[in-house]
Amino acid sequence: MKRLTRDEAVDALRGGLVVVVPTDTVYGVAARLSDPGAVASLFKVKSRPGHVALPVIVSSLDQVAHLAVEWSDDARRLAERFWPGALTIIVNADPALASRVGAASTLGLRRARHEVLSSIIEECGPLAVTSANEHGRAPCTSADDVLATSWAAPVAGVLDGGVCDGAVSSVVELTGAGWHLRRAGALSVAELVSVLGPESST
Repeated sequence: MKRLTRDEAVDALRGGLVVVVPTDTVYGVAARLSDPGAVASLFKVKSRPGHVALPVIVSSLDQVAHLAVEWSDDARRLAERFWPGALTIIVNADPALASRVGAASTLGLRRARHEVLSSIIEECGPLAVTSANEHGRAPCTSADDVLATSWAAPVAGVLDGGVCDGAVSSVVELTGAGWHLRRAGALSVAELVSVLGPESST
């Protein structure tokens, strides 16, 4: 594995390869969502169980509009308040699209606050991204961390974007019955409640 320039990372992703990219939280292993073979390779590289769903990073709400997902008023309000940032919003999605990332009927979406990554996604389309680490171990926060690991050998390369802050995104799932916090992270429950109201009890 080697360090990639931004343009090399774009070319590799467009070529169906798996690439490590910086985000505003940690380094992530990425593949184009529109390329089922590349997404399958991402699961293999990470030794990630096929039923553990991958989140998807977009660069804009326009990209969300072109995905087969249900974007409710609650999702819109969350995105307007906290995107770009460390919030993953899980919404209902077409089962064919959901299954590509290891889910049954949902998709977890995030818009990262990282300018270089956003520019790459504008060119390549939404990316399936998971933390750059061996499944079950601590994520990498620098390109040097990634290069020092053995699991990443099959990856095309890493785009060095400096040191990430290491915080994880909060994960909120929206359902017809309300919302649930699936993972605590950078956002407080109080911040989420200020937008959505109290968390659903069921």
